[in-house]
Amino acid sequence: MMLARTDMAGATLTPEPPVLRAEGLSKAYGSITVLSDVSLDIRRGEIHAIIGENGAGKSTLMKLLSGHAAPTGGGMAMGGEPVAFADAVRAEEAGIILVHQEILLAADLTVAQNLFLGRELTRGLAVDDRAMNRRTAEVLARVGSTARPTTRVGDLPLAQRQLVQIARALLDDRKVVILDEPTAMLANDEVDALLGIARSLRDQGVSILYISHRLDEVEALADRVTVLRDGRMIGTWDAAELDQRQMAELMVGRELSDLYPAKRPPATAEPVLTVTDLSVDHGRVEGSFEVRPGEVLGIGGMIGAGRTELIEGLLGLRPSQAGSVTLNGRTIPRLDVGAMMAAGLVYLTEDRKGKGLLLNEGLGPNLVLQALNLINPGIRLNRRKETGALKTAVDEYDIRVRSLSVEAGQLSGGNQQKLLLAKVMQADPAVVIIDEPTRGIDIGNKSQIYHFIDDLVRSGKACIVFSSELPELVGLSDRVLVMRSGRFVAELTGEDITEQNVVYAAASSGRGGEGRTQR
Repeated sequence: MMLARTDMAGATLTPEPPVLRAEGLSKAYGSITVLSDVSLDIRRGEIHAIIGENGAGKSTLMKLLSGHAAPTGGGMAMGGEPVAFADAVRAEEAGIILVHQEILLAADLTVAQNLFLGRELTRGLAVDDRAMNRRTAEVLARVGSTARPTTRVGDLPLAQRQLVQIARALLDDRKVVILDEPTAMLANDEVDALLGIARSLRDQGVSILYISHRLDEVEALADRVTVLRDGRMIGTWDAAELDQRQMAELMVGRELSDLYPAKRPPATAEPVLTVTDLSVDHGRVEGSFEVRPGEVLGIGGMIGAGRTELIEGLLGLRPSQAGSVTLNGRTIPRLDVGAMMAAGLVYLTEDRKGKGLLLNEGLGPNLVLQALNLINPGIRLNRRKETGALKTAVDEYDIRVRSLSVEAGQLSGGNQQKLLLAKVMQADPAVVIIDEPTRGIDIGNKSQIYHFIDDLVRSGKACIVFSSELPELVGLSDRVLVMRSGRFVAELTGEDITEQNVVYAAASSGRGGEGRTQR
């Protein structure tokens, strides 16, 4: 779409072409298509929001537009002229830059050195630090940063590092700035400041692509909104046409499938785990919660909401403290992985390759590693018991292997996940915490994992599930606690557990529709 321009007398002139237009962009990795036939335009001096669930294709689209990846279909134009970027450097030379969600700065260098890294100003043969510091101060002022050019980046608070990263993107004149979840790690007052910066850049004629899960920000900031779902573009709307709930419904837009077990009756037993006044990372994440035997408690929230920090704090993997933690009738004196395991809580990490399994070891050692005292109570390893436990686990969890002697790294992702689940269940826990239970596995193995979880809670155990996949969270959970900015903002039960309510609570200034707010 082009904007019609008028002269001083009001006569219509030649339409102004979009600053950047994508036509039919697609991206496939081998036989897997992650983005399909996306077309949109970015106008000069507008804030164009891109929204969608985790995995909708937002990051892939941004990489294509900014030269970080090459499309496998479709093309782009700038100012009406076709363009193709060999890499991100060529895109930056054309005026397009992506500001990543992650802080990609050198902590041991100064602010000015980071801004000019790879493009240092020189006087003769020497680096001109004075000129770089002067220019850095100008750009920092433009983005509202209070950092000094000579300050080491590692000494800055997180919010200031984010502003430095944005300042680096604006060191040269830009036509399009892509902000990928720029407020995910910021406090509310810092968010307000960043939104003001975005508006200021728009007023200066810079076009901004704004990717965010926070729908209140999108509603307050965007001129237009494009919705992606499952790698496809659903459409583009003027932001004034949509409220936050309508955005949430467009992001979700699908029914639950029959992949999930039938819903269980509400759990009525006394809580097996009660956590009160948990504070993680010096108050960045706080909350109280409980879970009952026979219940799946889902924890939902967008990227940066604090879900991972919450569980790592409970396990003592981050600086944390709690008013009290009661597990299986015992008061846990300190937040510690060993103490939690001894009392009956186990944790299935989302990083099965890096933290969950020893990929170069056999299946048996992986299976029993977390319960050695049960399988091998003596000094010597009991290989017979280990092999027996492995055969039982292979049958019970349908771990498909050509031989029991293969290494864990030779299994498919789905079979690795089933091995990891079998591993944590060797300790016969009362509470199982599962972070991203089906990330990166195929649909058949997903269904099996869901039914394994259902079986364990029907047997009287409690399960806490952290998931970024909304259908999974809704399909598995008996209750859902929704996190936003490090706090629980809603509790959803019964028919209120819907994808729309989870998205609305997690991404808007509301409190999750009909769900009860957690204080």
